Amino acid sequence: MVKKYTRSYAQEMDEQDELKQFRSEFYLKNESIYMDGNSLGLMSKRAENALHNIIDSWKKYGIDGWMEGDHPWYYLSERLGEKMSVLVGGKKDEVIATGSTTVNLHQLVSTFFQPEGKRTKILADALTFPSDIYALKAQLQLKGYDGSHLVQVQSEDGNLLNEEHIIEAMTDDIALIVLPSVLYRSGQILDMERLTREAHKRNIKIGFDLCHSIGSIPHDLHKWGVDFAFWCTYKHLNGGPGSVAGLFLHEKHFGVAPGLAGWFSSAKDKQFDMEHTLTPANNAGAFQIGTPHLFSVAPLIGSLDLFHEAGIEKVRRKSLALTDYLMELIKYELDGHGVVICNPENHIQRGGHIYVEHPEAARICKALKMKKVIPDFRTPSGIRLAPVALYNTFEDVYDCVQIFKTIMEDELYKQFENVREVVS
Repeated sequence: MVKKYTRSYAQEMDEQDELKQFRSEFYLKNESIYMDGNSLGLMSKRAENALHNIIDSWKKYGIDGWMEGDHPWYYLSERLGEKMSVLVGGKKDEVIATGSTTVNLHQLVSTFFQPEGKRTKILADALTFPSDIYALKAQLQLKGYDGSHLVQVQSEDGNLLNEEHIIEAMTDDIALIVLPSVLYRSGQILDMERLTREAHKRNIKIGFDLCHSIGSIPHDLHKWGVDFAFWCTYKHLNGGPGSVAGLFLHEKHFGVAPGLAGWFSSAKDKQFDMEHTLTPANNAGAFQIGTPHLFSVAPLIGSLDLFHEAGIEKVRRKSLALTDYLMELIKYELDGHGVVICNPENHIQRGGHIYVEHPEAARICKALKMKKVIPDFRTPSGIRLAPVALYNTFEDVYDCVQIFKTIMEDELYKQFENVREVVS
């Protein structure tokens, strides 16, 4: 057997791993092989401690916790925004921790979708996460437009997007573009710099959903000139279920009034003047709406510290090595079992997970879970596997594929009913 396809090779790779010390920072799930970090990242000990710290500050300070303690609440969203800015390539004032993915999308579209003349349409794609489309359709409806004003670029194979087709769809009736940075199913990375440049050539503002890229790949949003971006923090950032999201607003838009104004949209020095005319913050903070959800944002204090210590470039380097190895093993061990790799294989276009298809995907996922491998099923026939750089190992990848192989060879999946799982 070729050495690369042995456990000893995986163990050697783990010995050389420059991020191996971070695995001990996480609570691993019942000795399972966790391959679903692109849906919900595992809890780190630092995230847990940070949450307890904020709970204790409420206990100790009461209302004075807004200004006292290790992490005064009044400025916490801005400080976490500064920490996240490194991961998205923004300036510290361009990023804020606030809201949820969809709330932030509503906020940004309500601000930047300003139909005028024949520019009355929003451009998106047919493969993006459904909730983004729900929000875009709702925003169109609020402005008095029907679904025909949402243009969705189609996929030729149901998994990947052709960027040439996206650019061709940037016609003179498009007022705003909202696209994913990484496609949630196939893991394809879109060239955000190129698409932003092409949109701006046509005087169209453009924003990106970074849910499946932040914490997995580097970004340079400010340099690229991206108008806005938004993301969740419970996937690769390991902020916990329902953790507070984030958004990026390019500094060229500082001073633009938020479409959805609220209490925390205020400039910090004016917020308690109690005036009935809003003075928005002159940074991304203006796009906050309500009071920060302290217990849902607290874990990010710890989780983001881990990213600062590890460095996003090292995270990306290991992520690519893990997914390279995963694909090589699948090709070698699962040859002849009808498992088809459907994600991009080149590094430029591949995000932090791989995507394979098989007609029995739902039942295979149940069999994998029975064998303590945690995958992610995507209807109708997709399986996502996400080895996460901070806590997964090369031996995890090796064992995952060996278990997958046993399931296919012994047809263990046939013991399960062919019903669809609940997915996130």
